[in-house]
Amino acid sequence: MTTEQMAELYDKYKNAVYRMAFAYCKNKADAEDIMQETFIKLFTADIRFEDSDKEKSWLLKVTVNKCKDMFRSLRYKYSLTAIPLEEASLVYETPEESEVYHAVMSLPTKYRLVIHLYYYEDYSVKEISRITGNNESAVQTQLYRARKKLKKILGKELRL
Repeated sequence: MTTEQMAELYDKYKNAVYRMAFAYCKNKADAEDIMQETFIKLFTADIRFEDSDKEKSWLLKVTVNKCKDMFRSLRYKYSLTAIPLEEASLVYETPEESEVYHAVMSLPTKYRLVIHLYYYEDYSVKEISRITGNNESAVQTQLYRARKKLKKILGKELRL
C-alpha cells in the first residue's frame, strides 16, 4: 500500500473510526489512541477489501475490539488519568441535538454502541451483528432497550 493510498483511507474513515471509539469510551484521548491503533493495524495488515462497505465494516469491528481490549487492560482499569465525558469540540445545530447526544452518551456501553452504529453510521441490524459479534436477535433487543431508555431519559429532560 502506498503512502497516498494510506492517506486516502485515513481521510475517508478517520471520522467514523473516531466517533465509534469516542461513543464507546467517552474519552477524547482514548478515542484518539484507539483510532491510531486501528489505522496502524490496517496499514500493517495485508488486507484487500471487495468494496468500501467491507473496508468500513472491518475498521469499525477492529475499533470496537480495540475499545474492548482497552477496557480489559490493567492499564486502563487502574489509570488515574481516565477522564470523564468530554465533548471533543462537538457543535450542535439545536439544543435538542445536544440533549440527545448527552442522553445517548449516558447509556450503558452495549446500548450506546448499537445506537451509534444504527443511527449515526447507518448500519443494518445484520451488519451491527457482524461488527459486535452478537447475534441479530441480541442486537434487536439491545436497540429496543436502548430506545426505551432514551425515551425515558429524554422524556424527563424534554418533558415529552
